[in-house]
Order: sequence, then C-alpha cells, then structure tokens
Amino acid sequence: MKDILNELFNHRTLSRLAAHDILTAITSGTVNDAQIAAFLTVYGMRSITVEELAGFRDAMLEQANLIDLSEFNPIDLCGTGGDGKDTFNISTLASFVTAGAGVPVAKHGNYGVSSVSGSSNVMEHLGFVFTNDHDVLRKQISEANITFLHAPLFHPAMKAVAPIRRQLGVKTFFNMLGPLVNPAKPKLQSVGVFNLQLARNYEYLFQSETDKKYAILHSHEGYDEVSLTGKVRLARNAGVSDLSASDFGMKLLKQADIYGGETVEEAAHIFMKVLENKATEAQKNVVIANAATAISVAQDLNLHQGAIVARESLESGKALKSFNRLQNVQR
Repeated sequence: MKDILNELFNHRTLSRLAAHDILTAITSGTVNDAQIAAFLTVYGMRSITVEELAGFRDAMLEQANLIDLSEFNPIDLCGTGGDGKDTFNISTLASFVTAGAGVPVAKHGNYGVSSVSGSSNVMEHLGFVFTNDHDVLRKQISEANITFLHAPLFHPAMKAVAPIRRQLGVKTFFNMLGPLVNPAKPKLQSVGVFNLQLARNYEYLFQSETDKKYAILHSHEGYDEVSLTGKVRLARNAGVSDLSASDFGMKLLKQADIYGGETVEEAAHIFMKVLENKATEAQKNVVIANAATAISVAQDLNLHQGAIVARESLESGKALKSFNRLQNVQR
C-alpha cells in the first residue's frame, strides 16, 4: 500500500484493474486505518479518473449482495452527496413522488457523512426499518412501487471504511461511487453529482452501457440535483443541455428556500410537510423538478410534461400513499 500511496502522491493515476485490486484490499481489512485515510484524502485533492471510478465500482459490485428487480425495471434517484449545500432530502422525496406517479423506484441510500441528514438518516428517523431480505424488498416495490436499499446492508465491504469516513467527515470517492453501486443495478437512473468533472466521468461510464437510460445532473452552483437556484447541466442519452427553472415551468429559487436545517429532526419535519403537501411552494417545486427529471427518463416525456405528472403525484397524495405503503410492508 505504501508503494501505491507514493505513486498517487507523485500525481500518477491508477488503471482500472489496479483501482479494483486496491479497493478490494482495503475492504478486506488488510490495510491499516492511517493508510486508508491517506488514500481517501488523495481523491479530495484531485479529480478521480474514469478508469479509477470504473475499477472502484467493479470491486464494490463484485462484493455486493445484489438483488434482481429487473421484472420491475426500476429507476434510482441517487445523488452523490458531498455538495456541502445542506439541502433537505430532495432526491429521497423525489423518489416517492416518482413512485406515486407510477414509475417503480429502487432507491439506493446511506447515512450522511458530510451532511446532517442523508436519506437513511431521515428514513430511519421516520421509523423505517432497513432490510436486505429479498422477499421483503420485492414485496415493497410490488405494493408501494418503491423499495429502499440501505447501502451498508448490501455492501459489507463498506464496514472497513465506514468509521474512517465518519471520522474524516468530508466527502470521499465513496460519495462518487454511491449512485454507481446500487445493488439492483437499475437500467434507469437519474443521478446528481457535485462537480463537473465527475458528471463527465459518469457520462463516459453510462455511455458504455448500451441498455441504460439516464439523466446526470450538476447545478452550475455546485448542487448535486436540480436546485432551481440557477442553471443545471443535464446529460442524457441524447446529449447535454443547460436547463433553467423555466424548463420545468417554475420560477427561480434562493438557496435559503431549500435549506434542510441543522438536525435530522428538522430535515424529517420538512420531509413530511412536503409529502403531506403542506410545505412551501419552493420546497414542493424543487422536489417536483427532480422527480420530473426521473419521470422524463422512465416515460420519455419532456421536463415540462414530467413536472405536470410529478405535481399531480405529490398534490393528489399518491406520493404520500407510496411512502405509507412502504412503511407498512415491513410489518
């Protein structure tokens, strides 16, 4: 491992195979904590390459507890996190709006590392019990049109690095990997990323998967989602474009409009207000815009049409019904 670290400190990059082998060694518990921390820190100081990202993904999926949900052809709405913007749980809420609109969802989520409330934090706070029981997960998506895949239950390899990530408290390349290692391996994805280079890396990877339909989002202001606070770069199978709030039939928002609070309790309060259609117009709109992006991928709609479908799902109570059904399936 010392040789690898010296290579990286001298600004060299890893091949796909080397990246795979190193992550496999790290997750097997044969690398000490100090070396893991140093390794993670490298990718906070320089961009990850496509080859490195692909190799790390290969190693994670090789060790994962995979689940076959292909009969549902679900979509995943999963951001990388790590944008430092402290928004509320927009992509998780958008997942329920998408499910309520009739699009099956396999939501991959985890605890927040560099933020107050990751998707798993808010779901757990609201009483959801995580499981990796395949029968229960299939029942969830069958009855609620959504299932929640809590990353640590599907990626035992993460156990070796989880304490170090928590202690570091900053984004690492594991944030970059999250949307790439959904254990259901969905063919439909709406992904938000925290920087432009990573967005391009995702494009290269997704373009090599001929059966994948995708949307890759990166706000010009650094959000890993459609923030409606400015322009957002959208990469899809058909190409790349810059979007404004008006493309969703909405008005520009301020950063303060989508702030998520300082505690999980505050984030959960906003979460339920949105689902109950009692939130501010700004909070509802940012969720609807992100759900619209996913719906447009799954149903071949334009974004304005997707926003109309998403708004109906939220305001009619279908999104809340999907949430309640998901909660009840586990009991």
